[in-house]
Amino acid sequence: MTHSAPRTHGLDTLRSVAILSVIFFHVNIFRHDASIPALLAPAARLGWAGVDLFFVLSGYLIGTQILRPYLVGECPGLWAFYRKRLFRVLPAYAAVLLLYCFVPIWSEDPGHLPPLWQLVTFTQNLFVDYRVDHAFSHVWSLCVEEHFYLLLPLIVLAMMRKPSVRKTTALLATLVLFGICLRAFFLFHLLKPLANAGQPFGLAYIERIYYPTYSRLDGLLAGVALALVKTFRPAWWSMLARRGNALCCLGIALVGTALYLFKDRWESVSGASALGVVLGFPLLSAGLGLLVASALCTNGLLRFKVPGAKLIATLAYSLYLTHKEVIHLVDLCFPVSLRTGVLQWLGLYACSCLVVAAALYLCVERPFLILRDKRKTSKQATHGPSFSDGLEQKARSSMKL
Repeated sequence: MTHSAPRTHGLDTLRSVAILSVIFFHVNIFRHDASIPALLAPAARLGWAGVDLFFVLSGYLIGTQILRPYLVGECPGLWAFYRKRLFRVLPAYAAVLLLYCFVPIWSEDPGHLPPLWQLVTFTQNLFVDYRVDHAFSHVWSLCVEEHFYLLLPLIVLAMMRKPSVRKTTALLATLVLFGICLRAFFLFHLLKPLANAGQPFGLAYIERIYYPTYSRLDGLLAGVALALVKTFRPAWWSMLARRGNALCCLGIALVGTALYLFKDRWESVSGASALGVVLGFPLLSAGLGLLVASALCTNGLLRFKVPGAKLIATLAYSLYLTHKEVIHLVDLCFPVSLRTGVLQWLGLYACSCLVVAAALYLCVERPFLILRDKRKTSKQATHGPSFSDGLEQKARSSMKL
């Protein structure tokens, strides 16, 4: 017996949009001397939001994976879940980290790698000093996801002992409110004093608001909320599923509003920018959550299969780990030819990133995924399917979330 969900074209499309947005954002940072076409300039500036889309997708997919066993009266096995995550995340990450440690030219900012203990323990985003720790800085979002993988199964197991809509809603609302209050505290007690004194506040924003897990839970929570509705409230989900286009339009409107609030986040901490610091992330996550919901509908704009989206979505993790380093290497190897035309250097970046990501996927990521699945199949053939790991089983028919 398996609990895996069928592949959805809309989710592949969103995942590919997320990684391409992040790559384009970093290309714009690396190539600050290059002229970005006016049509692409907004995407280049706002591509950072692709990370938040990744968070929503992870919240939904991992939340669904953990919650689905309860539908058949089982509890999710903690070790089975953690083992699956280890096989999925660690091999490719370890391979890239080894390149940083032993191949100096690989680093996009040589000599500025965060302390190894932070990278090994996935705590880089909690202790980052952005004045010196520039290399492999994009690992901050992987740290957020690792903390999510660690804590969500434990929270679900605790909450499902006596499931309740009221308790679940209160917990989600409390976590969102916690993030809002925390960002408001940093806004008024850290960012505004720096701005009023005429000092730059960008580093403080990154280190205290943008990177830490405790202030970036909104996207993951939006995804988990969607997984809860789809898993335990089929009537609610059926009502939403009939409105795929409306969900998409509303999601785009919310995302656009949130991005407007973020448009001057490096220049100002007043007015719309201050509102963006405090409320921008939950608003953005809500909009992205609606887009994910629309992608799951059978009548939404995102239901169609987009050529190439499945390939890019499959390579997304390897692309995320390697794209900044590859951009750096391309600049070292082709410093002159890149300046002959925008399309030429964009195409060179794209091809190089895809080739390196494909190599990492085929040589490291995929073999470990196959090994993980073989071990799971072998265990089921020997002992039969088990998801409880010794935990008390609960009948879905008697559950009321």
